[in-house]
Amino acid sequence: MSSSPVLALHISGGVLGLLSGAAAMSFRKGSRRHRIAGKIFVISMLCMAAGAVFLAIMKHDVGNVFGGLMTFYFVTTAWLTARRREGETGIFDWGALLVALAIATTIITSGVQKATGHAAKDGVPIGMSFFIGSIVLLAAVGDIRMLVRGGISGTQRLTRHLWRMCFGLFIASGSFFLGPANRPLRLLRSMGLRQHFFATILRTELLLFLAILPLLLLIFWLFRVRFTNANRRRSMPRGEGVYSLQT
Repeated sequence: MSSSPVLALHISGGVLGLLSGAAAMSFRKGSRRHRIAGKIFVISMLCMAAGAVFLAIMKHDVGNVFGGLMTFYFVTTAWLTARRREGETGIFDWGALLVALAIATTIITSGVQKATGHAAKDGVPIGMSFFIGSIVLLAAVGDIRMLVRGGISGTQRLTRHLWRMCFGLFIASGSFFLGPANRPLRLLRSMGLRQHFFATILRTELLLFLAILPLLLLIFWLFRVRFTNANRRRSMPRGEGVYSLQT
């Protein structure tokens, strides 16, 4: 199998994931447009992650293998949280927990090795390795709590769905906007668009803001769900994939 079609799938999935993710965050939660955008986001992100894992394996790039698997983990567990009934778990959750623990252990170990000079630099800052590894470890702790309780419901269910989807979007935005050689400009160049005009707009400050924007939106929605009366303990109906907050 040639890597060219896989690369096209990876790029297309990533771009579509960013657009659909932004749309899902913008549309009224619970609306038909939000559900459609959410489904497109899940499919495109899984395609992007699958392409990333394949290309990383072909290039013997262990870091991106785990990056793709991490994207799979966050998006699928967020999607299943919305699809299942309250208080419901399955065998997949146990497998997802093991995957999360393996990813967290690998990333944190890599950070320790780089910090102590026992590993070659791979372009990922040491602080980012500890940050990402800690987030995945916290997600694994959340999986354990859910499995021990036999499922989650209410606000906890909404929060789990929300933050995992947003963090999956952050993985895509960070990879795209903060990737090597200014990936947005490279994409525009491949589309035949004027480079000088966009080069003046896509400065480092703007790219950094766009990369962390999903985290800012995550903080906003977590605060809205957990610390305001907007939610009032409403539930996500099975199959909706959204919660009934108004934007």
